[in-house]
Amino acid sequence: MVTGKVKSLCVAAAVGIFAVTMTAGEADAKKVRWKMHSAFGKNVAVIGPVGYRIADWVRDVTDGDFDIKVFEPGALAGGYAYYDPVSQGAFEAAYGTPGANQGKNSAFAFLSTWPFGPGALEFNAWLIHGGGVELAKELYARDGIEYFYCGMIPPETSGWFREPINSLSELKGLKMRFFGMGAKVMQKFGVSTQQLAGGDIYPALELGTIDATEFSMPAIDRTLGFYQIAKYNYYPGWHQQSTTNEVVVNKAAWDKLSKPHQTAFELACKANYQIELADGEALQSAAMLANEKDGVKNMTWPDEILDELRAAWGDVLQEEIAANPDVKKLWDSYSKFNAEYKIWGERGYLK
Repeated sequence: MVTGKVKSLCVAAAVGIFAVTMTAGEADAKKVRWKMHSAFGKNVAVIGPVGYRIADWVRDVTDGDFDIKVFEPGALAGGYAYYDPVSQGAFEAAYGTPGANQGKNSAFAFLSTWPFGPGALEFNAWLIHGGGVELAKELYARDGIEYFYCGMIPPETSGWFREPINSLSELKGLKMRFFGMGAKVMQKFGVSTQQLAGGDIYPALELGTIDATEFSMPAIDRTLGFYQIAKYNYYPGWHQQSTTNEVVVNKAAWDKLSKPHQTAFELACKANYQIELADGEALQSAAMLANEKDGVKNMTWPDEILDELRAAWGDVLQEEIAANPDVKKLWDSYSKFNAEYKIWGERGYLK
């Protein structure tokens, strides 16, 4: 026979277990779980690990309460096809680069990079102190997206070709993967351009769907295997002297986050800039030497060709400014910043 005292102890124990269970359940219910698409595969040097790095930092800082699961290209969306799904809330976030979205608005290309544009330090300064980030946020907000400046890489190479290029007239008729505003410059010389995501380039090059390509820096391009097919790699990266990365977030999902979770996310993006830029600068020489051992010739564009490209860019820029008020607004902002920056930039650094 169970005494009243024993009954009381049993009830107390049951209540205690229930309370602990409820507390654990409530705590679990408060955890934030997001899906984040990555435009670049994890195995791609420099830019591939970024999404995972940000997710790990956020998870660690929040003690696991904010858990972001990163998905490789193709799992949730095609490499560059993330704008609409994020806008519509199909998944909460995506990591990529603004130029991936230039089909929506050509101004997005300018938030990634532009031909003969600034180096990483000046670009970073304009984005943070010159109004670039604020203008980016305005553009993305139109479609219910929160924009975060989330990384920067140094100059890229400007093309992988099967044969040497002795004059720009030799480009006419080539089918080439090319990014952003640089593609419009190449079109001035008769190049048929496509903007393919990283993972789609090697198959296209191998099958002859494209004749040539550019994508990124030597270490990144080597990861993707271009050196196995195209043996002439050209420098400098006139079209991308620096390039930004972004994380874009569905606005409704962002607004549901607590302030501490928002801060953890924002700080992870800011911290990534330092690591990504350092990786970008540190890994290129070894990749260039490895390419040479595999038969690649590292080529340098002569000044006369760069002058022709620069002149064509001037024409493209004026066309873009005339066609798109968003481009004009961005360009006016950068031009104002650049005019003041030159006072420092042209005197502070050794030439």
